[in-house]
Amino acid sequence: MVEETTKPVMKKGVSSMGKPQPIDTISLAPEMRLSTGLAEFDRTLGGGVVPGSLVLIGGDPGIGKSTLILQALEGLARTGCRSLYLSGEESSQQIKLRAERLSVRSDNLYVITGTCIDEVFERLEPLKPDLVAVDSIQAMYTDNLASAPGSVGQVREVAAKLMTLAKKSGMPIFLIGHVTKEGAIAGPKVLEHLVDTVLYFEGDRGHVLRILRSVKNRYGPTNEIGVFEMKDSGLSEVDNPSRIFLEERPQDVPGSVVIPCLEGTRPVLVEIQALVGPSPLGMPRRTAVGVDHNRISLLVAVLGKRIGMELGDQDIFVNVAGGLKVDEPAADLGIVSSMMSSFLDRSVDRNVVLFGEVGLAGEIRGVSQPELRIREAKKLGFSRCILSRSNLEGLGHLGDMELQGVKTVQELYDSLFR
Repeated sequence: MVEETTKPVMKKGVSSMGKPQPIDTISLAPEMRLSTGLAEFDRTLGGGVVPGSLVLIGGDPGIGKSTLILQALEGLARTGCRSLYLSGEESSQQIKLRAERLSVRSDNLYVITGTCIDEVFERLEPLKPDLVAVDSIQAMYTDNLASAPGSVGQVREVAAKLMTLAKKSGMPIFLIGHVTKEGAIAGPKVLEHLVDTVLYFEGDRGHVLRILRSVKNRYGPTNEIGVFEMKDSGLSEVDNPSRIFLEERPQDVPGSVVIPCLEGTRPVLVEIQALVGPSPLGMPRRTAVGVDHNRISLLVAVLGKRIGMELGDQDIFVNVAGGLKVDEPAADLGIVSSMMSSFLDRSVDRNVVLFGEVGLAGEIRGVSQPELRIREAKKLGFSRCILSRSNLEGLGHLGDMELQGVKTVQELYDSLFR
């Protein structure tokens, strides 16, 4: 609990409330989106930047949030948009150093440093920018509150002021937000409710791949992703992430299978690896990277009960190669297959992809968009797909791709290892 002293900030002004009107009589304005020049960034936003939108970008320290927003602002500046980069954490010289490294140069890209949002609004009047980026929202404060920058009240009040500015002027505003050690955006939850779009910039700093994920979007689909590669010259777009995730896949090694998962509207092929072996400990270890560890325990229980493959005394490690996180049930079939393959020390055919949900009764359930997943696998050279029989019945002809439907985990075992 934090006690805050506040001054009255609500002033009586001209009312912005309109008259009630039937929904059928409301006219739709044509949606004009602005392109940043980064196709993966535009894809995550739903097709580009919507005028008047408030976009929040969160991520771990050093993951590349400032780099991403600076490259996006340069792309918008090239189209003639007057862009303003407001930094409350770096000096102008530090921003210039990053711009030189990224080869960012534009007469339409302006930089201002400061932390008082009321002073920033005064600077905006003569400049009249078309777009603003704030780095970061936790560094900003308003004179209306006596609390320190980054406190709950300050973050809420500054965000509300920026939202009002965006909606009144039609100017898109990007906010960069810090995250807590649990990975959630720091500050009050109302911050995520206020904004139109929430993007998370994910990735392991040990890997070169970065994933921009949409978790809220009032102007497009959620769970859409954009994939970038971090280089010395900045972030580079990855047009075909499936090829990147699979390019170092080992050949004919037990415990390795490929699944087509859906990230938003995009199918992505990823490799799931499992390592199963006798445990020297009294309580065997269950370690999962990129998938839910509770799901691993559930699937181990299904294998033991339905096909008699007892893994209770085995150490089990499951990993999604490349640093991607897979949380959809369609990955169940791949996880089960990789654990069976490692336990039996028998490899799965390298030309096979699998997807489907596994139930507690050992049944294989269908998942959404099977045709989209199969076409992506076919594009990358896979010749055989194992899926739920219910999904198979609704599919049409897909060329020379061999499709095999399975109804239970026992049928999956027979298909792969007998």
